[in-house]
Amino acid sequence: MAKGVYALPEAPHALTAARSHGGVVSHLSAAQHWGLELINVPTQPHVTLPPGRVRRRTGLPCILHWADVPVLDDVTTPLRTVLDCLRILPFTDALALADSALRAGCVQQDELLEAARRLRGPHRGRIRRVAGFADGRAESVLESALRALLIERGVEGFVPQLLVQDSEFSARLDLGNPLLCLGLEADGFAYHGSRRALVKDCRRHVNLAIRGWRVLRFSWEDIMYDPDWVVAAIERAAGLPPLSKPLLHAA
Repeated sequence: MAKGVYALPEAPHALTAARSHGGVVSHLSAAQHWGLELINVPTQPHVTLPPGRVRRRTGLPCILHWADVPVLDDVTTPLRTVLDCLRILPFTDALALADSALRAGCVQQDELLEAARRLRGPHRGRIRRVAGFADGRAESVLESALRALLIERGVEGFVPQLLVQDSEFSARLDLGNPLLCLGLEADGFAYHGSRRALVKDCRRHVNLAIRGWRVLRFSWEDIMYDPDWVVAAIERAAGLPPLSKPLLHAA
């Protein structure tokens, strides 16, 4: 793979790239290693080298970074991984990753906030903003992406995984506004693609409706590729002023 570096064919691609360059697996590649969910997976491995280390000639294309980083088994630690990713990702992707890290228990909320507060270097304001909004209650990256749209627009009052319950019925909404009785669902096909799932969804929707809840359901394509329409629909349902300018959304 590089001078004096050999790898078996089944060796992890990111780890092979890191050792070929004399560095460690980092950023989005480290996030994958720690089992964090990503909206967009990296097309090339991310590798961090010690400051001053010269790029080596290898047969493996990768994205190189230079920094002194805490490491665990040739991979940046979970907390450092999250901070590195928040530094380079757009807001929606960064929030989804931070939510995933809290959900998985890789980092704790107070730990992330304190690390973001003490961080130096470029984009620290962006990192602190994402850390402040991160919420481990979110159950999927699509739900996090939907919440990111609301945050960017300044639409408030929606609670992640809001419980609607009485003596006969119980359901959780991906995002719910209890004052407006307005729920938002981020629907991925994997969870709604069977006949049984359809029957369950219909019964759930009716039970919410007869209890006074309106539920807006958005697909992956809606949230990722038509965010202006999504926000406009939510604002109209909530009785808010219409969207005045397009959202800047990076898929």
